Amino acid sequence: MPTLENKCSKSMNRLFVSVSRIAVATSACIISACVSSPQSQTILPAEQSRPNIIVIVADDLGYNDLSVYGGKTPTPHIDKLAAGGVLMTSGYVTAAVCAPSRAAILSGRQQTRFGFEFNPVGRDESGGMSLEETTIAETMKSAGYRTGMVGKWHLGQAEGYRPLDRGFDSFFGILGGATPYLKKIGPDNLHVVTAEDQFITRDRIPLIDQETPVDTDQYVTDLLTDRAIEFAGEPQTQPFFLYLAYTAPHTPLQASATYLERTPIDASDSERVYAAMLTSLDDGIGRLTDYLKSTGQFDNTLIIFLSDNGCPSYVSCSNAPLNGWKGYPWEGGVRVPFIVSWPDRIAPSVSDAPVSSLDIAATAAAAAGANHPGAEGNNLVQSQDAPDSIQSERALFWRFGPTRVVRAGQWKLITVNRAAETGSGDELQRSRLPDGTPAVVSALGQWTFLYDLSTDPAERFDVAAQHPEVVIELQQKWEEWNQQNVEPQWTSRRGVRGVVNESRIELFN
Repeated sequence: MPTLENKCSKSMNRLFVSVSRIAVATSACIISACVSSPQSQTILPAEQSRPNIIVIVADDLGYNDLSVYGGKTPTPHIDKLAAGGVLMTSGYVTAAVCAPSRAAILSGRQQTRFGFEFNPVGRDESGGMSLEETTIAETMKSAGYRTGMVGKWHLGQAEGYRPLDRGFDSFFGILGGATPYLKKIGPDNLHVVTAEDQFITRDRIPLIDQETPVDTDQYVTDLLTDRAIEFAGEPQTQPFFLYLAYTAPHTPLQASATYLERTPIDASDSERVYAAMLTSLDDGIGRLTDYLKSTGQFDNTLIIFLSDNGCPSYVSCSNAPLNGWKGYPWEGGVRVPFIVSWPDRIAPSVSDAPVSSLDIAATAAAAAGANHPGAEGNNLVQSQDAPDSIQSERALFWRFGPTRVVRAGQWKLITVNRAAETGSGDELQRSRLPDGTPAVVSALGQWTFLYDLSTDPAERFDVAAQHPEVVIELQQKWEEWNQQNVEPQWTSRRGVRGVVNESRIELFN
């Protein structure tokens, strides 16, 4: 497996330099990871109008890809959003792959509570996210919001499971996991082929407007931005909730000439196409925020931006200084860029308090003056008269089959299958598993790793032997949390073997 040091050995220094430039003193109106739940907290004074709310999700965006997090590709518009809001340096998602992560974002509940543990890989054609779950769109609609979705769904393609069935008034995007950005690759465009491309076609995963497939020659990232702006520009008789789930920078790696012209000419094709895709994503967010400013909506719009998981090892991206990739329970798989902006209510700052994608539904509901059923996250926005918060000791949990993970305070525990001594030690190995293959503890047993994130955020040094009492405590916390989980709706279709810190590991996604 490629090492993160080789990709960006100085990224940690760049990150701390970058965030220090935008950090300012935080007022009493702040973001916190340890505030009361939306059920017990009213955040809006009666005289203040409810905000528009936009949740922007990038697809497979690395922790170190944005320039505000130390990345080498300039992303000035996202950086500006962070400078005017709160830049989270310890923002987490609940899964290291696309669909389960999105299920938690939209339900506000850990996806293992309702069986969405693994990527569906074709099973979403006949079902999807449990119909017993309430989406945040349904809550917002009940609260009087106009609701819209633009982009990637990936939570069910069958009738009854689609966005229009789950609380959204309008939908433009794709129901599956990815689609080509360009209908045809012209001589001035660039397509860097990956193994996934054979499964990513417009025939399999078309663009859909409401319920009707549409055909277009427009670059998809630009098109999604256009439709988001169109939604925000509809007559304002009520506040709106927009879920903008970009497909960028997920494969296929395709870029138009417009964005390639702004990439370094001495870079490799892989580096150029990825940089161009990031540029298109950043430009789109810039166009949307500029539109909101021009129409006087920006200051009272709550915007939450994050990635659905870390970036994968097979593209020219970076999770540095973190260890691991998409699909991995190490920080590089589950710690993501995470930005919150609401100029009317939030003072600019940088926060290292652990926050979770579970917090999005709770925060959106509270901002709307509503309650979201079963919300497991925290309301991130404090009322102006709330006292300053302190660093939270909240625990965060993950389960991917036999893989068990918990972060509590400075500590992070990972229990993962041992893998056989086969194959190349420096390459990720993937296998397509037959449907019905159980994700169980390996016959070779499991590794138990403990990391002190306060001194080792890159998770390079296992300290389990030095702190057996911490291992036991975290295992007990995980077991207690796991009691509320259920069996997966479907088995894993993707087995992954790799090497992390010289240990061979087996994963299920």
